[in-house]
Amino acid sequence: MAELAEEIAEDRDSLREIMTALDVPARWPRVAVSRLAEKAARFKLNGRLVSRSPLSDVLELEAMRLGVEGKASLWRSLGILADTAAPLDPTALSRLLERAERQAAVLEGLRVEAVARTFAATTTATTGAAGTSPGRARRARWAS
Repeated sequence: MAELAEEIAEDRDSLREIMTALDVPARWPRVAVSRLAEKAARFKLNGRLVSRSPLSDVLELEAMRLGVEGKASLWRSLGILADTAAPLDPTALSRLLERAERQAAVLEGLRVEAVARTFAATTTATTGAAGTSPGRARRARWAS
């Protein structure tokens, strides 16, 4: 995760450089509001004021994956513009896109692990004495 965080910080710096090259101003009020919204999202009413919900890892990894997918989409769009906009370097944008795709793959792997860990723990906690949960029986009927 530390390596991923470092790469994302580098991507943010690359975006700032691109914005400067294209003379696109940063909208600091929007940045401030988005950071405040991120902080406020941590104060969710999930019945666990002092501890994390079992779903916290899953939700956070899904949100990070969505952010990386959005970033990859931006690099793709800028890559299309690189053919006509002189200050854009198509090679640099291609590298940024490849890195975003790697980041998405890493986050997906972590998300899948978190889902398995979270729901395996939930399934174990809700399993009845006979070894099956009522939900499993419903799923079996649905799947057939």
